[in-house]
Amino acid sequence: MTFKILTAALVAALVAGAGAQASAAPKEAPARVSAASVDAAARKVAGWQLAHMDNFDYVPVTSFRKDTEAPRDWVQAAFYIGLYTFADVSQDPYLTRAVLTHGEAQQWGFDHRPRHADADATGAVWIWAANRTKDPSKLGPIKSRFEAVLANPSTVSLDFEPKPAKGDPFCQARWCWSDAIFMAPPAWTALSKATGDKRYLAHADREFWATHDYLFDQTDHLYFRDSRFITRRDPSGRKIFWGRGNGWAFAGIARILQDLPANHPSRPRYEAVFRQMAAKIASLQGAEGYWPVSLLEPQMTPETSGTGFFVYGLAWGVNHGVLPRAKYAPVIDKGWKALEAAVEPDGRLGWVQRVGVAPDQVGRDDTQLYGVGAFLLAASEVRRLGPASKGQANR
Repeated sequence: MTFKILTAALVAALVAGAGAQASAAPKEAPARVSAASVDAAARKVAGWQLAHMDNFDYVPVTSFRKDTEAPRDWVQAAFYIGLYTFADVSQDPYLTRAVLTHGEAQQWGFDHRPRHADADATGAVWIWAANRTKDPSKLGPIKSRFEAVLANPSTVSLDFEPKPAKGDPFCQARWCWSDAIFMAPPAWTALSKATGDKRYLAHADREFWATHDYLFDQTDHLYFRDSRFITRRDPSGRKIFWGRGNGWAFAGIARILQDLPANHPSRPRYEAVFRQMAAKIASLQGAEGYWPVSLLEPQMTPETSGTGFFVYGLAWGVNHGVLPRAKYAPVIDKGWKALEAAVEPDGRLGWVQRVGVAPDQVGRDDTQLYGVGAFLLAASEVRRLGPASKGQANR
């Protein structure tokens, strides 16, 4: 069966499932978000995206369409990370098959950049696939890739400015920008868990804290996107903390914690940073439930990629006992309802800021794979929250 034929079958099943769940829902929605409504929205959004995996004409050529089309790059990786996460919690075999079919088509491989975090991102998908199918042979390419790094780890400066005449900045041989926190260390941590090889985790832990110490603002508890933004200010003199850039980092820390051993010596420090970020993030949510593209500026328009990652991270924190439910559940519910409001009737997710490195304009028709990935990650954790119980209310 070809990927296109499989996709058509998947979409038909998803639409039917979403419609059945929606029709079965009560006419009067409960005060809290229900798992059934979350599932219906997530299936609808996933169905639209899967139906558009063979034609990316909806992405402007000037907005990194080639990056979007690249099946082993970070744009698609972020989507498939969200897809497999939702497939697991919803126990949806159609979504599971879509991820596995993608991996089989790519032979569990990577692009041409041997040390770039953006190229590491798809490794998390391959690790999931190996675990899901109990087939460690799928880990061959990622183990070879990471072994080469361990044999000769980079020690370049994390300063983003120096770069060759052609190509990426020198520092991107390491994790010198906030997005990288989502792309690389979760894959390294997951591989350590899957193989039992502690060297992968040791590398991830060391490099994460180098990035953190360089880019984390100890006053505002947010990450600068890269070194160029540390001293940069907006026209009103405010620091520039990119919404999605911090979404990448916050969601990335949640994903690290997901696979980090409970007794790891760095775990308390990761959790402390996560709590600091959560408190700041919650305080910056806009009136409509979205977060601004530049976090310290007023919210001008909806933006769903950063919002999706924030909702995911906050809900993950509550579900795993890292954050108190009483404080964060209202923020999560408000953010999820905002995300649902950005879904068009056909399942297309709108208001996704285009590929970039900083806060920028965003429109209703803007959509992207990583925005869908963030939406599905958020759905995966929001559906787990359920109604508050007496034991959870003030946790």
